[in-house]
Amino acid sequence: MRLRLSAVPMLFGGMLFAMSATSGLSLDNGLARTPPMGWNSWNKFACKGLNEKVVRETADMMASNGMKDAGYQFVNLDDCWQIGRDAAGNILADPERFPSGIKALADYIHGKGLKLGLYTDVGTMTCAKRPGSIGHEYQDAKQYASWGVDYLKVDWCNTLPGQNSESSYTLMRNALADSGRPIVFSICEWGSTKPWLWAGPVGNLWRSTPDIQDCWDCKRTWGGGGVVQILDLMNGLESYAGPGHWNDPDMLEVGNGGMTKEEYRTHFSMWAIFAAPLLAGNDVVNMTADTKEILLNKDVIAIDQDPLGQQGRRVKKTGDLEIWSKQLQDGGRAVALLNRGSSPAKISVAWTDIGYPDTLSANVQDLWTKKESSAVKSGYSAEVPSHGVVMVRVKP
Repeated sequence: MRLRLSAVPMLFGGMLFAMSATSGLSLDNGLARTPPMGWNSWNKFACKGLNEKVVRETADMMASNGMKDAGYQFVNLDDCWQIGRDAAGNILADPERFPSGIKALADYIHGKGLKLGLYTDVGTMTCAKRPGSIGHEYQDAKQYASWGVDYLKVDWCNTLPGQNSESSYTLMRNALADSGRPIVFSICEWGSTKPWLWAGPVGNLWRSTPDIQDCWDCKRTWGGGGVVQILDLMNGLESYAGPGHWNDPDMLEVGNGGMTKEEYRTHFSMWAIFAAPLLAGNDVVNMTADTKEILLNKDVIAIDQDPLGQQGRRVKKTGDLEIWSKQLQDGGRAVALLNRGSSPAKISVAWTDIGYPDTLSANVQDLWTKKESSAVKSGYSAEVPSHGVVMVRVKP
């Protein structure tokens, strides 16, 4: 039996935590009860392309193109929004990129029914050499709160020799708790210190993998990887995730041009199986019909946002053919039949693979084709394209 995190509250040092049946002590700040959904600037715009115009236009489009209605709510600025500090140490937005300032931008985004996210770093500088938060944690948290920030991503670049990740992020957690505003806390130390072992009481989500790359199967010397690399890194971490505390396999690359439509559909499907944050990383204003079709698939999004909050797991692997299963609150299962190989292949899942008796009669819905099959017994089979996935919802 899985307990909701808020069911067993405890107070330690003035901070509220809760006991989870699967992952021990967990932060209970009332936020991110389902995986956060929204947009982040980095994958498409990085440092060079980030500015106020891009962010406002993105918020406008999210509010009108169906993304907000589908559950996407955060508009997150990544690295390069900040430029320095004033004489009192207050963090300053880049006046050329953000001439109206962050408070005005937050007000604009809130006016669209969306929420604003910002980025900082626990080191001396961000990855792009902008000012980090070390030594300014409480000051920055109060500043962000006064601006109306709703989400904070905190990176792990330019740290001091011997700097401890758990202590550093715990300090920022305390600063956010003291800020007077509810702010979702996203830990981004790339899985380098196994945050799933310590971050439950610290953050709402933590990066469990290195940076994603816009490719199916690739690995960078500095640690970044493609979808295949991240799939393998996420396997086995399912017991550490749940409502309010999520494993984060990094932002979505859907629509950025480095993969096929089939690969992007697999990417999105597997993030939903993982109960991962769904943070679009594309050019929302100019996205294609194919990209929109993937990002707005409400049936797949519902799997990601299932309130039970259980991360899916790999239940069977035969060479390049895999079966992943995610338990749902209604007793059903989301199942991904994944073909990592170079040729189409038939994949079969037995009901016993996903925790059901062989005699079970179930309804099966394909979440991409929308085809439904009723009274299916023993299991389900489908032809799966190369680098593709057949994702179904099984309901007894």
